[in-house]
Amino acid sequence: MKKHLVRVYPSKEKLDRKDQLAWKMAEIATDNAPIKADVLDMVINRIIDNASVAIASANRRPVASARAMAIAHPRNGGATVFGMPNSQKFDCEWAAWANGTAVRELDYHDTFLAADYSHPGDNIPPILAVAQQMNKGGKDLLRGIVTGYELHVDLVKAICLHKHKKDHIAHLCPASAAGIGTLLGLPTETVYQAIQQAVHVSFNTRQSRKGEISSWKAYAPAHSSKLAIEAVDRVMRGEGAPSPIYEGEDSVIAYMLDGKDGKYEVPLPEVGEEKRAILETYTKEHSAEYQSQALIDLARKMKQKITNFEDIQSIVIHTSHHTHYVIGTGAGDPQKMDPNASRETLDHSIMYIFAVALQDGEWHHVKSYAPERARREDTVRLWHKISTVEDPQWTQWYHEQDPNKKRFGGRVEITFKNGQKLVDELGVADAHPAGARPFKRADYIRKFDILTSEIITKDERNRFISLVENLQDLTPAQIQELNVQIPIDKLINNKRDTKGIF
Repeated sequence: MKKHLVRVYPSKEKLDRKDQLAWKMAEIATDNAPIKADVLDMVINRIIDNASVAIASANRRPVASARAMAIAHPRNGGATVFGMPNSQKFDCEWAAWANGTAVRELDYHDTFLAADYSHPGDNIPPILAVAQQMNKGGKDLLRGIVTGYELHVDLVKAICLHKHKKDHIAHLCPASAAGIGTLLGLPTETVYQAIQQAVHVSFNTRQSRKGEISSWKAYAPAHSSKLAIEAVDRVMRGEGAPSPIYEGEDSVIAYMLDGKDGKYEVPLPEVGEEKRAILETYTKEHSAEYQSQALIDLARKMKQKITNFEDIQSIVIHTSHHTHYVIGTGAGDPQKMDPNASRETLDHSIMYIFAVALQDGEWHHVKSYAPERARREDTVRLWHKISTVEDPQWTQWYHEQDPNKKRFGGRVEITFKNGQKLVDELGVADAHPAGARPFKRADYIRKFDILTSEIITKDERNRFISLVENLQDLTPAQIQELNVQIPIDKLINNKRDTKGIF
């Protein structure tokens, strides 16, 4: 790996193309670096993971709406949509829209946290959709996904978007565009322009994750998918993009990030070096924001030492800056304490999550968010006794460059009315690579089986798992079958409607 200094250049100070971050990313996307067995294995795991959470969310309103929009764009030889029959194909950008929404809806797939946040699995829907439409095989799909993960993780390691209240799809979109470029075997020049276009159109504010959080949180990466596919299509036709997109005098660093004096060091593999960033990412055992994963596991443990929740005076969670200000009381969002809040808002309230996990000793992707669960009087009382504070030590651990030293949890102090205290801490979730029970292939398949139970048939389950486990050797025809089908009578919004414009 090599760190590349990225800063703003005045227009009069010409920056050679080869020295621009977008060009360096494109060079990585268009090399022919080897892919080892452990990386292949993890790509398969993440395709399974994406499918499991997508099928579990198939009939939730945002996902059903996205699917209805995709169904309005049929295309012979196009891409498949989660849940729909493999015989029905749709324009790849709309398939990516529907599938990206399904994957993101439950906030239950993989994550990487560093200078910023990310869900690198969001790269898979657009790259897979384009692979299906463009008749690509397993080796091409594998290479495209590995590129998407690599560049996404590398950007997240170096450039903080949250500090400037920018949504994290600004790193996702160029990574997906680069991954599509790798998939299609495009020239470096074409991928370079696609990356720049993707960056240019994908900067949005973080209001989507603030206050009254709506279903747009699920749609945001799907929107990124469409933007990435359209960016690649446009430059394949010979068109260019704003340049230099990162370093320009009026570009994103200068006016959306750290400003004209801003400097970043972005780590990238050398040309020809293995892309292994996917191995630094981690999935979720629990359907909740990633900073809550370790705290859910800690709540399950601490529950065993509590006999009466009414005896609790207060609960203080000492944690990182990100956890405190994004999902804690540091956000200043009254909605995070509201029993009538949306699922999306509750998912971003560690106070609610910890209260329910402490009482129930478990976390369920449906039951834990049910309105009747959130409104239970004893839960509300406990919930409102919980607060967070930033602990500099946990913030430092959160930003550790060494993945083996990163910690995303916190220290919890429960004070009882009699003055006694119960104190414990947990740094990483049990399912994390450094956790008590790191997820392996069997865990991904178990998660798939739990989430798709009573939704898909046993034959369909076996067909999909068998297919994806042979990823590298799949033919283009088999890639077009890389989808999980739901019996049509169990799938709402399974045909074209007249509710919208399309």
